[in-house]
Amino acid sequence: MAGVRDGGRLGDGDDSGRATVRSSPPAASGTSTDDGKEPGASPTPAPKPSAPAASGPLKGKVVVIDPGHNPNNFQHTSEINRKVNIGTNWKECDTTGTSTNDGYAEAKFTLDVAHRMRTLLEKQGATVKLTQDGDRPYGPCVDERARIGNEAKADAVVSIHADGSGAGNRGFHVILPGAVHAGAADTRAIVAPSRDLGERVAGRFVAVTGSAPSDYVGDGTGLVTRKDLGGLNLSTVPKVFIECGNMRDSKDAALLTSGAWRQKAAQGISEGIVSFLRG
Repeated sequence: MAGVRDGGRLGDGDDSGRATVRSSPPAASGTSTDDGKEPGASPTPAPKPSAPAASGPLKGKVVVIDPGHNPNNFQHTSEINRKVNIGTNWKECDTTGTSTNDGYAEAKFTLDVAHRMRTLLEKQGATVKLTQDGDRPYGPCVDERARIGNEAKADAVVSIHADGSGAGNRGFHVILPGAVHAGAADTRAIVAPSRDLGERVAGRFVAVTGSAPSDYVGDGTGLVTRKDLGGLNLSTVPKVFIECGNMRDSKDAALLTSGAWRQKAAQGISEGIVSFLRG
């Protein structure tokens, strides 16, 4: 598929050639923001480690999964509305995320997929850490989410989301960091490896889920480059976001609310990570 890089099944090292990634301007949607931390807040709590790493092809590798938003954010609007510095400008600490028209919250979706990914990746021998596990009153906020991956010296970080665009807009897209060098943000060293990671995730997501790339951003590539997301701007390790579908479209919502489809989504993302880490 043009614009993405496909890899092998989970555990394979097989990869096809690289395709060209095109950049698109930031999408105007309900979940194209990210989640951060107020300036001067207390030190980042250590994320809960995964189970002891099994023997496998990813033994010694660290993967951080960032489940977007937090199921409790709506109870802490003043906290999540505080602004944090993302290098290029200031943005809200976090948002509540979106939901389907029937009320299935993005924050529940992201945690569910993250848990499934953790299980799959641990079986491959990776050490897996989550930025949050529904165990915090809100957040963490964008700068803290980035810091968790940085301090873990993660080999790969993926932030899980689902979009809140208009009805009729369908498909997934992977968000790549643009080259940013401002304030505390300097993504220049991670742009290329993050692009590689994103292409592999997009390729395997298509292959495993059968979902098409977004028909409303990314020019059909499933890839979008942005410079306005703190979770990317402040990262010093390879990192991408994935919007797994559009919660406000009834057809995408039917997939996002299906446990069987969420397992496929977790499998596809995980296979992309495995492909990236095995090179």
